[in-house]
Amino acid sequence: MDQTTILEKEGFLNLPIDKNLNLIEEIKRLKKEKNAVILGHFYITGDLQDISDYTGDSLGLAQKAANTDADIIVFLGVHFMAETAKILNPNKKVIIPDLKASCSLAESAPKDKFAAFKAQYPDHKVISYINCTADIKTLSDVICTSSNAEAIVNSFPKDQPLIFAPDKNLGNYINSVTGRDMVLWDGACMVHEKYSLEKILKLKKENPGASIIAHPECEKPVLLVADFIGSTTALLKHVENSDKQTFIVVTESGILHQMSKNNPDKTLIPAPPNDSTCACNDCAYMKLNTMEKLFLCLEHEQPELHLNQEQIEKAKKPIEKMLDISAKLNL
Repeated sequence: MDQTTILEKEGFLNLPIDKNLNLIEEIKRLKKEKNAVILGHFYITGDLQDISDYTGDSLGLAQKAANTDADIIVFLGVHFMAETAKILNPNKKVIIPDLKASCSLAESAPKDKFAAFKAQYPDHKVISYINCTADIKTLSDVICTSSNAEAIVNSFPKDQPLIFAPDKNLGNYINSVTGRDMVLWDGACMVHEKYSLEKILKLKKENPGASIIAHPECEKPVLLVADFIGSTTALLKHVENSDKQTFIVVTESGILHQMSKNNPDKTLIPAPPNDSTCACNDCAYMKLNTMEKLFLCLEHEQPELHLNQEQIEKAKKPIEKMLDISAKLNL
């Protein structure tokens, strides 16, 4: 079976690996030989975060992707993140360990349905959360991340009607802090929607001195009990700067790796989901990234992410607008 057939079937290069190989050393060697950069999101596993050249949230990753001088970008995250890197670097090779590392939030906004939705509001500008497909970015006026969403929204005049997509929870939160009445697309992240308010409150009762910190993709009832709401980077900074010693962390559990490294003396409790006895809440798509897949991806430079020229040209404008606004505000 050739590589193309394997990729179409599996989504990654499901090839045998010599058990005697030191994968970390081999990845470092391949990266140097090929002038590749590894960009990793905070939600991948700790071993992959440690081998990444840069680990960050969506804004930081987009900024790094825009400024890299590497010939190959290896993206350890999900599909829309690799698309963003390709849009910003159309002449570079962008590879991702598993093409099936999608995103429930991005998938919640199909292009045709969103285009029809947008057509109902001809006077509205479209702000799209970066957690969307390249196709949705082509229909947007500006992109935002959870780090800069409030600033991006406030960059528009108060009387400018807005559509916010695809995350209704983040949109609701931004409406609440800006006083806006943006029209919201009905999309959500399956990870951040699965948190159990009852279990979080039980944890708080068991740990009365703990601070509840949450990502704004969470549902409103969870955000209402949170002591601090912020992007992944903001959550990391908050824990580092806070006088509190115990935190109930309401976002994907991968963030605990960096939090623990930065705050070895603090107690971090992952918030549990509704539908299982598991003590944490993982993104199954993020966890499709593994050290073995990373090695094969770098060795064979596959799977490669491809976008057509029209997608790249149309999607690049709202991303660059976001980066310009962020740079002016020193975000």
